[in-house]
Parts: sequence; structure tokens; C-alpha cells
Amino acid sequence: MKRPVQDLSVQAALSGKRILLTGTTGFLAKVVLEKLIRAVPDVGRLILLIRGSRGCDSARERFEREIATSSVFDRLRAEQPDFLENFFAEKIECLTGEITEPGFGLPASKFVELAARVDVIINAAASVNFREPLDQALAINSLSLHHLTSLARAADAPLIQVSTCYVNGYNRGEMREQVVAPAGAPIPRHRDGYYDVEALIGKLQKKIERIKASVRDPRQLERRLTELGIAESNRYGWNDTYTFTKWMGEQLAMRGMQGRPLTILRPSIIESALQEPAPGWIEGVKVADAIILAYARGKTSFFPAKTDEVIDIIPADLVANSIVLATAEAIAEPDQHRIYQCCSGSGNPILMGDVIRLLEGESKRNWKAYDRLFYAEPKHDFRVVNNTSFRLMMGAMGAAVAVRTAARRLLGMTEVSRSLEALRTTQTLAITFSFYTQPRYRFHNTRLLALAQRFRTEDSFLFPVDARLINWPDYLCRIHMAGLNRYALRRRDTAAVSATVSAALPAPAPEAAR
Repeated sequence: MKRPVQDLSVQAALSGKRILLTGTTGFLAKVVLEKLIRAVPDVGRLILLIRGSRGCDSARERFEREIATSSVFDRLRAEQPDFLENFFAEKIECLTGEITEPGFGLPASKFVELAARVDVIINAAASVNFREPLDQALAINSLSLHHLTSLARAADAPLIQVSTCYVNGYNRGEMREQVVAPAGAPIPRHRDGYYDVEALIGKLQKKIERIKASVRDPRQLERRLTELGIAESNRYGWNDTYTFTKWMGEQLAMRGMQGRPLTILRPSIIESALQEPAPGWIEGVKVADAIILAYARGKTSFFPAKTDEVIDIIPADLVANSIVLATAEAIAEPDQHRIYQCCSGSGNPILMGDVIRLLEGESKRNWKAYDRLFYAEPKHDFRVVNNTSFRLMMGAMGAAVAVRTAARRLLGMTEVSRSLEALRTTQTLAITFSFYTQPRYRFHNTRLLALAQRFRTEDSFLFPVDARLINWPDYLCRIHMAGLNRYALRRRDTAAVSATVSAALPAPAPEAAR
């Protein structure tokens, strides 16, 4: 029997519960962690699965060095310093483990012990590199679901799997909160609704092993595995390795959690916080920000995009709130599989052209206010072109740069010219991100909004998820630009311009932009 409207409560569902959270060295999971600490202080325990790293042998050491010191906790440090310190000491448990290994690399007895004290699992761990070598993307985004569902079954606990709206791949039109069908080569579908990807994964692993057996040079091996990932993703209906492997992760989660509570939460393009923990809070340079940064540093002035289509951007805190609500529901009503999309395109759409216009206008008006982003006044308009024009422009620019480069070499000038660097940056940005700036569908979140309405009134204020709260000019021009400047970038005197931009971009690859 279903509960009546507004009968769910985050506090009632999560009080005293032990939540295993993965991915806390990343952006989104930090926002989730901070929100749980601040808004659900009666939670029983937060168990953070963290792998060791260079210089940090234990999860606790890495937590203290990389997570506890994050600016995501600045608000709590200012308002409730003693509470935060006590919470870290008493309710944060750091577990050293590797999500890509069976049992997380733990001894069997430790795995059983862990299962006995976990009430719910939130998996926010992922490789978000769009051009990750296929073996690594498979391990993190897909195969890790074998290990997570094993724990969920042993613990008899719900699993909240954070995915992405872009598992919709090359499909077109209205994308709703349901299982996604491949847009490319056929993949068999199970009678329970999910797709049987085990045979596909086996084929991919054989191709990976053949490449590893024939290529010894590490750089060439990485390039070959990246190319394989892109080719296979395109073949089955996805733009990149990230979205392809996240889709397979969804299928493995549904298979592993048959008859058990599973929630798949798909965000769209996650950007800086709208309100919490602070307006504009962000960590690192995200999808749109790499293009903004390249424009600010004079490394690109044009890009392939569709200005008259809706681009789906969602602030990180709305995503984190959605995860918390979905977790509370899974504990209160652990009886089915659910899929939610956290997005803005259906309720509060904004066109790609309007995003460009707003950000370019703010950049030209107030560039001096963003001292870490702009080192000089932007002199050029940011031009948007279609794919055909982009290829023609790149070809013409490439020919001109080649002539200038040859002349410079004859004169003994060996350093990379600014024009060549700009050409490479534009090409890399287009290869990596042009799919996302040429939207072909609109995401819907009807079920997520209906879920939010089932929570008590106080939760609607504490955990808002509705994108209609966003005032786009205010968010993009005041909140996001300021947040990018303050939180994501270092001061000018700490790094070279080229290093800053390069760090935001993946390595160049030979494929042309789609």
C-alpha cells in the first residue's frame, strides 16, 4: 500500500542509518557528504570507501588530506566548527578499498563484517573522463557494479546508483525516466527490462587484451585503448566511452539487484551550486567551463554548437538533494527499481545560444572581476558555427598555421606559436565536448518532481530539486562565473596560463568532431 502524499521524511528515514558512500574524492559526492552532515546530523554513520593514493596509504589519511580540508566545508567550519570536528571524529568511518576489485580488495571476513553494518549504499564513484581508455572506464563505470551489488545483496541494503542523463546516447527526442535502448548495434534485452551486456563486455575485454598483447609503449597503448573505446561507443550508439560504460553500469546494476531495491539517479550536465553549501561552489573545471576558460585565455574564439537547442545544465546542490531524497525513499519503501533524472530541460529550459550570449556578455562587461579567469580583456566575440563550417575553418586555419610554423623553424624558432596552440586547443575541445553543445534531445524529470512532492514540507525547503528555482541570467552571470573564478582556479602567480588550460582538457586525439 502506497503512503499518502507528503508522508515521507528524510530525517525519519535516515536517522540512525549507516550509509556507505563512494566517490568522495570527487566533486558531486563531496556536495552529498556535506549536505548529509549539515542537514541530517542524526544519521548513524557515514562509511566512505576510499582507495589509497600516492602519499596516502590509508583511507583516513586521504580523507584528512583531500576531503576534510575541502572548501565544501567552509560554511560548516564557520557556523559549527565543534560540531563538524566531532562529526568527522565520531561518525565518519574511512574504509580503505578499491571499488574495481572483488570485495573491494578486502579480506572475506572484513567484507562480511562491512555488509553487516551497512543500511544503504550510494555509489557516486565514476571516471568522468569522456575519453578514458576503455579498460579503465569499464572497470570503474561498469564492472564495479558487480562488487557493489554483491555488497548490497549481502547487506540486504538498497543501492543508489548515480548515472548520467547522457546514457541516452545517440537517441533523439524526449528522454524520460526509463531504461534506455541502444541507438546503434543491437544488444539483447532481458525479459525483466534491462539489457544483457555480459556477452558484450566479454567481447570488449578480448579486444582490450589483444591490444595489450601487441602494444608495449605505454603512451601508444593508452591511445589505442582510447580509440577502441570511442569506436565501440559509436558502434553501439554512444558518443564517448564515459556514457557508454555508464549505460552498461546501469544494466549490471539492474541485473545484480533483481528483486531488490535499486534507484538509478541520472543528472544532466552538473555545474556549480545554486545555493549550498555556497552559491557557485565548484571543484575543478567541468564541461562548459573548459570552453569558458579557453575563451578567457585567448585559446579559442569559435566552436561548433546548435544555438537554437536546449542545453541541460543542473546545479550540483539540486543533484545532491535528489540523491538524498532518493536514498530516504529507498529506505522507507524498499520495494522496486526506480529511475530518476535530475535536469532542467523540461521544466526550465535554456537555449545553447542564450548560455553563450549571457556568458560572453558577462565576460566583456566584468572581466576584471574574474582575476583568476581573465588575464586580459577579451577582444573577440565567441563565434558559433555548424559542423561543416567548423571543419572548413579548422582546415583553413591549419594550413595557415602550418605555413607559419615551417617559416618559424627555418628561422630557428622552435617554441610552439600561440596560433598553433589555439588551433590544438580548439580541436581538442571540439573532439571532446561538441556532442554536448549540439543537443539532440530533452530530458524529463516528472518522476523526480513527483517524489519531491511526497516529502514533508520542511524537506521541500531543505532539499529542493526543482530546476525552476534557477534564474538563468543570475545563475550563469553572477553565481557560476564568480564560483568558477573563486573555487576552481588558482591565482595567476601559481601556474602558467598554458598549464591551467591544459589541465582542464584531455589529450588531443585524431578523430574529428561529430
